[in-house]
Amino acid sequence: MDVEEAFGKILNGVAVVTADAKGKRNGMTAAWFTRVSLKPALVMVAVGKSRFTHALIEEAESFCLNILAEDQVDLAKRFGLASGRKTDKLAGLRTSKAAAGSPVLEGVAAYMDCRLIGRFPAGDHTLFVGEVVDSGSTGKLPLPCRAEDYN
Repeated sequence: MDVEEAFGKILNGVAVVTADAKGKRNGMTAAWFTRVSLKPALVMVAVGKSRFTHALIEEAESFCLNILAEDQVDLAKRFGLASGRKTDKLAGLRTSKAAAGSPVLEGVAAYMDCRLIGRFPAGDHTLFVGEVVDSGSTGKLPLPCRAEDYN
């Protein structure tokens, strides 16, 4: 059985998870995210333990899930192909600051600003669960793609 091939058949949306820990800002492309509760509004994102964004979420205790719009393939690649330890992936982009402090990318289909309420180890990733404290939607269609297209 080729699990990598099987995993590649799972279709997800594409998001950029952003965090800001005392002025250290970063974002990363993510396709492993989902809602987990309606009341209260909770979402989960899986972040690799070695990722710079992982450390920022831990420190900031918040994150923003920016759901990319169908015309934002360039952002998916920008946030998925370079390390935030070596480059400022947010440089030159128009952003606003979410209520919990994370960057919100301009023009996304939707965003969910989250206060971290739980973390669970899951192999080489951590599942971060956040309570949505603010959100917005533009009415744009989301970018549907497989994770490996942008990582």
